[in-house]
Amino acid sequence: MECQAVIRCEWAGDDPLMQRYHDEDWGVPIHDDRALFELLVLEGAQAGLSWRTVLHRREGYRAAFDGFDIATVAAYNNEDRERLRADTRIIRNRAKIASAITNARATLTIQAEHGSLDKFLWSFVKGETIRNTFQTLADIPAQTDKSRAMSKTLRAHGFNFVGPTICYAFMQSAGLVNDHVTSCFRYE
Repeated sequence: MECQAVIRCEWAGDDPLMQRYHDEDWGVPIHDDRALFELLVLEGAQAGLSWRTVLHRREGYRAAFDGFDIATVAAYNNEDRERLRADTRIIRNRAKIASAITNARATLTIQAEHGSLDKFLWSFVKGETIRNTFQTLADIPAQTDKSRAMSKTLRAHGFNFVGPTICYAFMQSAGLVNDHVTSCFRYE
């Protein structure tokens, strides 16, 4: 009996961690504020880098940022910023570290105004995953009208490192959109 090869989205490549992320996490709808905040921070950290680079540091980020506890990160001070700048487990870019703290504070405001980060972010897709039917990686856009609207609104609420391309990558990873290509075993 012949084994069939698993067909994945080509971006997963041959890196076992990337494949596991693709197979188990990417595109699975997330409704937990802490997990959504984590993805916003990580997607922002990716700016100018590959997702593989960030993914291989995710556990380091979780340790360095106190499990992405929103209130804890929002309370970080200059001493915490310097601690993070010295932490080799994360991307030590000063602006990206500051952004994580700023975005935690903005998240607390969103939670107070809208009840939850989940409710706020999922409102951009009316609470339902958008199911796309892209056949190749080249068909998938870098941003959409919805990611541009999310970006604009997040920025108005004080977030940064949330451009429309980062927001679309976030929407893909958090399951707001299903962008697995139609031939991928995860598409269904």
